[in-house]
Amino acid sequence: MGFSLTGATVIFFILSLIVAGAASGVFLTVSNNVNESLSHRGDKIREQIDTEFMIINDNENIPNSGGYYNFYLKNIGNNKLVTTNETFQLFVDGELISKSNYYFSTDHIQPAEVTTIYVATGIISSGEHTLKVIDPMAVDDKFTFTI
Repeated sequence: MGFSLTGATVIFFILSLIVAGAASGVFLTVSNNVNESLSHRGDKIREQIDTEFMIINDNENIPNSGGYYNFYLKNIGNNKLVTTNETFQLFVDGELISKSNYYFSTDHIQPAEVTTIYVATGIISSGEHTLKVIDPMAVDDKFTFTI
């Protein structure tokens, strides 16, 4: 008694189900990874959009106290900002200010709050300048002022 055509067809059918199941498992894993990646990227973009701040000084009258110019930074976003010279970078006229030449009055500010950035007077000469403040999410604000 030989192996019938029906038996061979059943074996091929079962093998095709196994292959299809394995392929669908691979596709499911890949699609889950893509979904997680897009979700993570969306969270980062949402966080970046919710992070916003503005320098609110009068650009013709920069306060000076104790050897530091005072710049006021207002949190106009929806997230708390951690304001230290480790989390924010400052540039004056495109030159990075070293961390030892500036500091913040508080280590964080909630939405709608204001902090003071103290920048050493010795690194800014008289004339027109541009201050650029960048946070860890690469959100920045530029402020042109005259000393």
